[in-house]
Amino acid sequence: MAMPLHAAEDRSIGIWRNPQNSVHVRSAPCGDSMCGTVVWANDKAKADARRGGTDTLVGLELFRNFRKDKTGNWRGKVFVPDINKTFSGSIQVIDPNTLKGSGCLIGRVGCKSQTWTRIE
Repeated sequence: MAMPLHAAEDRSIGIWRNPQNSVHVRSAPCGDSMCGTVVWANDKAKADARRGGTDTLVGLELFRNFRKDKTGNWRGKVFVPDINKTFSGSIQVIDPNTLKGSGCLIGRVGCKSQTWTRIE
């Protein structure tokens, strides 16, 4: 059962940068779930997205329909613009300034994870 989202007390809400600092995503409540929208991307990230079939990276929702599970981690769908595909993903809050995002192909194959850092 999904737990309700309360933005004022949730440490996952904010603006985050990926490890390469090439994409910044704002995580925010979206109804009873959480979503993450690209608010900034460098030229290389934009070009990689275009090559993958995504014309406009800034403004794109990368994290979709994330809901908290009973352990307090987030689970939802992650859109990867470089390859124009959506995968199941999870987000774990490590500390107030660090998230670990993970995603896998079907059947937990080809899993990858990244550490994202909060931008003040």
